[in-house]
Amino acid sequence: MATHEDVALKMDEHPMETPWATSSDEVVAHYGVSADEGLSEDEIEKRRERIGPNALREAEQRGWWTVLADQFKSVIVLLLAVAGVAAFALNENVEGVAIFVVLLINGMIGFVTEMRALKSMESLQEMTEIETRVRREGAVERISAEDLVPGDIVILDAGNVVPADLRVIEPSKLQADESALTGESVPVGKTSDVLEEDVPLAERENMLYKGTSVTRGTAEAVVVSTGMDTELGKISASLQGEAGEKTPLQQKLDELGRKLVPFLLVVAVIVLVSGWLRGQDLYLMVETAIALTIATIPEGLPVVATLVLARGMWRMADRNALINNLASVETLGSTSVICTDKTGTLTENKMTVSQYELASGSVAVTGTGLDAEGTFQRGDEERDEPGDPTVREALEVGVLCNNASVTEADGETDVTGDPTETALLIAGLKGGVDRTELLESMPEAREVSFDPAVKMMATYHELDGGYTVAVKGAPEAVVESSTRLATGDGTEELSASDRQEWIEKSERMAEDGLRVLALAKKEVESTEAPPYEDLSLLGLVAMIDPPREEVKSTVENCLDAGLRIVMVTGDHAGTAKNVARSVGLMESDDDEVVEGHELDGPENLSREEMERFASASVFARVAPENKLDLIAIHQAVGSIVAMTGDGVNDAPALKRADIGVAMGQRGTQVAQEAADMILQDDNFESIYHAIREGRIIFRNIRKFVLYLMSCNLSELLAILIATLLGFPLPLLPLQILFLNVVTDIFPAFALGACGGSKDIMNTPPRDADEPILTRTHWTGLGLYGTTISVATVGAFVIGGGMYAGGMGSAEVVTVSFLTLAFAQLWHVFNMRGLTSGIVRNEVTENAYVWGALGLSALLVIGTVYLPGVSLALKTAPIGLEGWLVVLGMSLLPLGVGQVGLEWRRRFGTPNLGTRLEAVLFD
Repeated sequence: MATHEDVALKMDEHPMETPWATSSDEVVAHYGVSADEGLSEDEIEKRRERIGPNALREAEQRGWWTVLADQFKSVIVLLLAVAGVAAFALNENVEGVAIFVVLLINGMIGFVTEMRALKSMESLQEMTEIETRVRREGAVERISAEDLVPGDIVILDAGNVVPADLRVIEPSKLQADESALTGESVPVGKTSDVLEEDVPLAERENMLYKGTSVTRGTAEAVVVSTGMDTELGKISASLQGEAGEKTPLQQKLDELGRKLVPFLLVVAVIVLVSGWLRGQDLYLMVETAIALTIATIPEGLPVVATLVLARGMWRMADRNALINNLASVETLGSTSVICTDKTGTLTENKMTVSQYELASGSVAVTGTGLDAEGTFQRGDEERDEPGDPTVREALEVGVLCNNASVTEADGETDVTGDPTETALLIAGLKGGVDRTELLESMPEAREVSFDPAVKMMATYHELDGGYTVAVKGAPEAVVESSTRLATGDGTEELSASDRQEWIEKSERMAEDGLRVLALAKKEVESTEAPPYEDLSLLGLVAMIDPPREEVKSTVENCLDAGLRIVMVTGDHAGTAKNVARSVGLMESDDDEVVEGHELDGPENLSREEMERFASASVFARVAPENKLDLIAIHQAVGSIVAMTGDGVNDAPALKRADIGVAMGQRGTQVAQEAADMILQDDNFESIYHAIREGRIIFRNIRKFVLYLMSCNLSELLAILIATLLGFPLPLLPLQILFLNVVTDIFPAFALGACGGSKDIMNTPPRDADEPILTRTHWTGLGLYGTTISVATVGAFVIGGGMYAGGMGSAEVVTVSFLTLAFAQLWHVFNMRGLTSGIVRNEVTENAYVWGALGLSALLVIGTVYLPGVSLALKTAPIGLEGWLVVLGMSLLPLGVGQVGLEWRRRFGTPNLGTRLEAVLFD
């Protein structure tokens, strides 16, 4: 055997790039191992030190430091940081400390929430960790797949997940499901034969690849690549380098921050100039303008936004939708197109026998999935067991000519093998035909494995001194090999026209989306008799992967919500059309099914082709690269696209989509890492609930942004109006900071916890380019801010009148401060939806709102009557008359706001609002 140094030299300087084009003996020799003995422990340790574990890189993608840094990548956060530095520069230390405390709180909330999501993903991946059997030092042992090294001899059985890239040495009836890697839905037969070097990955019949699974047979194979060197690892590496773009919410908040900067600067200049023109000291006015501008930046905005997103993230997790990026929560709310897989998402991913077509007629089979309970229906007659002997013969052939297995333990059904063969076993159990019991009376003597060239499989079984041959396969192959037809009373000759009729029957069933096999049998005296001659045709068996029970209603709900549902499948058009009809995606047979090969990038399509593809609801025979084209087409027409997927080959599309949705149960690790959301239950309904939650979140974000901005504007305008009128300042900077950091945040967060209105999923998705605050909202913001500021200055003027009657200057400022504080608290009720009622709406029915108002009111009152706080904020008790002024003036903006909302609800936007919008934005 080669020494460690020789093998290391081979593996480092001359890696085996095409093991499929080399004999298995040469591959084994290349890795310095004996197939009968396996590697020694010393050799394993040396290789593991050099090559590392058999695992994909995960933690390097987003370490905790990256997650923490991401919390501060925002224009709003940057603006607050600059404001904090400026506050310290002006010796406004209290303001500076408060701003940086806010930034720290915001960062920690987002950090903790996203780390919690990352931990959930790690737990999900730990659930998928596998063990494998390996031969080492002559003994077979079970180890973690992560401990494999190149040269290990792996032993596989049906049902095993392939733990690394392997070159097959000794296969026995071996088949593998490689759909996760290649997209090929049919299990692939495997051999140990040498292939050509240029054979594409999907046709490398002597290779097994990490992340795929064995559906049938057994094998011994040698590990040729591990970890990131596997085909799975190469795809994972290509995705890890891609930087994700900012989500729509991040972009909109940054845009809001950019609009806020010049606005604050303009106001600061107005305050400075007006004060200076009135004879105030220039330096004093510069300091005052900067201090007031700092104080009126919406410190609560990033905190509340982060809290609302975090809450949405947790609520989605309760609905089995795990979000791995905080800002992606809101993006779901703007989703307009859902491109979804068929198998396992819209359907059960469990093939089920639905019908037998026999000489005596059609027999329907009830029951779905792995449930062995079902009945047999012929016309109006329904039986627990088949009464027709031909049906029982068909059940027996399907059970005998089979390599799958079904076991039941503790009330749960466990299956191993090809889904089609599993469906035949379940159908047999429904009819009282158990494979294990049947094999006791009819032992298997020989198997002729499925041959793609002849499209059939056969098994020989001992019976009454002879042998029964059970055959299943493609209808055209089995029918052409049959000379007689089983009728229940015996057999009759099968003519050429009869054969054509049976083939046409199978084609019609296939056009309905059914997977069709033909069943046949014959009696022979020897196992050497040819399997596919002079067969007696029993009939056809049709199978379907049934839609999930809840999918049809969910699709209806999505369509009512204005969402486009696009089914994307690798199956043929007939199957796609059948499932689409059954779940409500197609209304008639005339609706078009587009095939994947027709797709191309939007830059290569005409306008007519773009419109055709963008409006199609079903795409069949879709390859992984076609999904990228489909996403690009929808994005080119302005849609926000969610794309589902589970395989390695789906990962690029999941990365490219606005929202990538991976499956948590059957999804590969690479797909889950590329996605923004993971469905822990693989259920399409979870996408609908996640989108609903996303819509609620955006509306709530809009509510509290409008609330916070109008409150901050009212503070600025109150100072500005008083300055222009030559009044003393009605508010002090620290009082404004107290409102922004303490009282405003609680009502704003309560608004972020509002439940969705009843019509939230009965309206189309909002335009992808729609900002958080539209023209109408900016106009409303201006009117709200003006009304609150006028009420505040009005209270200040009334208080000034009282000042003449004995009220001190501190009491007068306290009246205006309290009026502003309570006006802002009552203003929360102006944030109700336009279509909701005055008394009963999403705001008044939100318990958090009432709790926030109660807490904030106590805090505001405490600023007057708590000695230490009142000293810092320079407030003073105001007496009964003062409180009556505060109550009356603070309720004025609420009354005006409610009148305005009712006017808009009944008559549309007032002319004044329309004119203001035209002046401000046109």
